[in-house]
Amino acid sequence: MEDQLILQHNFLYARGHRKTQSSEHYFPDHALGIMLSGESQYFSSEGTFIMKEDTVCLMRRNQLFKKLKKTGLNGEPPSLISLFLDQDILHRYATENEILKPSIYRGKAMIDLTGNIFLKAFFDSLLPYIDHPKKLTAKVAELKTYEAIELLLQTGNALQSFLFDFNEPHKIDLETYMNHHYKYNIPMSSFAQLTGRSLSTFKRDFAKIFVTTPEKWLQQKRLEQAYYLISNKKQRPSDVYLDVGFENLSHFSFAFKKQFGLTATELAAH
Repeated sequence: MEDQLILQHNFLYARGHRKTQSSEHYFPDHALGIMLSGESQYFSSEGTFIMKEDTVCLMRRNQLFKKLKKTGLNGEPPSLISLFLDQDILHRYATENEILKPSIYRGKAMIDLTGNIFLKAFFDSLLPYIDHPKKLTAKVAELKTYEAIELLLQTGNALQSFLFDFNEPHKIDLETYMNHHYKYNIPMSSFAQLTGRSLSTFKRDFAKIFVTTPEKWLQQKRLEQAYYLISNKKQRPSDVYLDVGFENLSHFSFAFKKQFGLTATELAAH
């Protein structure tokens, strides 16, 4: 059975059907979400953030993380509602409400807002739209988005800089960043944005540093890490391929044998 995804404007309802699902994500926009059932674990440079039923979380834009979704204690599938706060609507809100340029945000990328009764009521008001998504028109979505911004600002002044810090990522050390984040299976355009570059500049800078293309380097790096985990850490190939950034086992197996002359299963048996 396939996962269910319903996206209306900037609102997303997601419901999984498999017991455990692992994936990588990059959000270019802030996201406010609530876990309706099951559990989601987010792994990032900040550590691990766990969302259980009724957990409300605000996630900062331009974040890269791995996510593991699990069923709940009673076997209910993981499901959540997310609201994405894009830069256009935040710019518009700031202009209409005369919000002066705030200081640069330097706090946590994931903020736990669980227990806020107003945010819980806000998400409760969205539940009917799961079964009737067409009722969530563009106008209603805009009004609900403005409501969410108002509720977030009522939680305290700290979230003003979180929401309205419009600074973009600066051009950062590409070699260090890629060596730390090569396991994330995200589009090349996302790597470019996260390192403060256009896609063409990212590829040009990458070639100067690594003397190869990003695609070739990523596959080589991921295969080398897989070889190490299987031969030295005695991990199973079926557990390794996702962890090092491959999308499916068959592609991983083919690339592994082509690179090392034996299958990952044969290496594991040694």
